[in-house]
Amino acid sequence: MADIVASNRDRLLQAAVEAKTFAYVPYSKFRVGAALLTEDGEIIKGANIENASYGGTICAERTAFVKAVSEGKRKFVALAVTTDVASPIAPCGMCRQVIREFCSPDMPILLAASSYMEKEDGVRESTLGELLPFSFGPEDLERDRG
Repeated sequence: MADIVASNRDRLLQAAVEAKTFAYVPYSKFRVGAALLTEDGEIIKGANIENASYGGTICAERTAFVKAVSEGKRKFVALAVTTDVASPIAPCGMCRQVIREFCSPDMPILLAASSYMEKEDGVRESTLGELLPFSFGPEDLERDRG
């Protein structure tokens, strides 16, 4: 893990926990919090927000990215995600693709169990490349089509 990520690990995980408290989940009752670390050390938080039409629901990870990108942030170095589940849960497929739009496959993603501080294996450290192998990214649009 890069130095900036290591030095901000606890702060990033705590921000994901804080973000989870703002989840709007009247239907699933499945709270998710995400915290996105920018290259300059700023943390952008996101929570999942459900909608009665279901299709209008947005995940915590995408909420964090939408907030960051809409404020001009485009360079990210790590992401932390947590839920109320006792084991680490990974982002959904749609979120993985949104993450890939802005992040390299080697970006660290911390997946935290609900009680991660009480467990030795409460945080699973992964990368985007591990979660989304053989990914399609913006650079693929520049490939020759011959």
